Amino acid sequence: MTEKTSEKTLIPAAHTEPVVFTRDQLDWLPWLEPMAEAALTPRHITALVDPPRAKSDYFRLLARDPDILEARTRTDKDIFYNTVGGAPRADRELAAAATSRLNGCIYCASVHARHAAIYGKREADVDKLLHEGVSADLDERWNAIVAASVALTAIPIDFGPEHVERLSKAGLDDLAILDVINAAAFFNWANRLMLSLGEPATTA
Repeated sequence: MTEKTSEKTLIPAAHTEPVVFTRDQLDWLPWLEPMAEAALTPRHITALVDPPRAKSDYFRLLARDPDILEARTRTDKDIFYNTVGGAPRADRELAAAATSRLNGCIYCASVHARHAAIYGKREADVDKLLHEGVSADLDERWNAIVAASVALTAIPIDFGPEHVERLSKAGLDDLAILDVINAAAFFNWANRLMLSLGEPATTA
């Protein structure tokens, strides 16, 4: 339940906001009014790409601009789900989790840390990243991915040949390096969007 303060602005109902990074499933509460599910047109459903996302406040909020939503979602899917060469899914999810950890996006970090742990089967290392931050010592491959993601996130122009060389020496080929760059860059943008539109909440 939320309280309307204007036609489109919301104050979330009383909830517990998480204050530490976690792999737990979290909720997300909007500060702006999403479209009503019943108001979604066929164009909005197409823009969602996955029709079940019509149940999500976040995606119904982004559906107010269906062209941008569709472009955003198809980009997201190509970065994380394209299996034609490139980095293993765990590496892509790690880049997103590290970016979200640095940006302070607890919700996004929870989602992508959970995926990194599942696909990488490295729960302890993922938890170390969440608890200690992006300076946590994992192994050289994952350290190189985190370092590249941090450089892209903090000051993108600081990302340079030395990061690419380190990734290459850690065993990533050109397509894998591109996947890591894309995952970090996408979530450097996505974190800011999510952080400006609402807040996380612990699952009831």
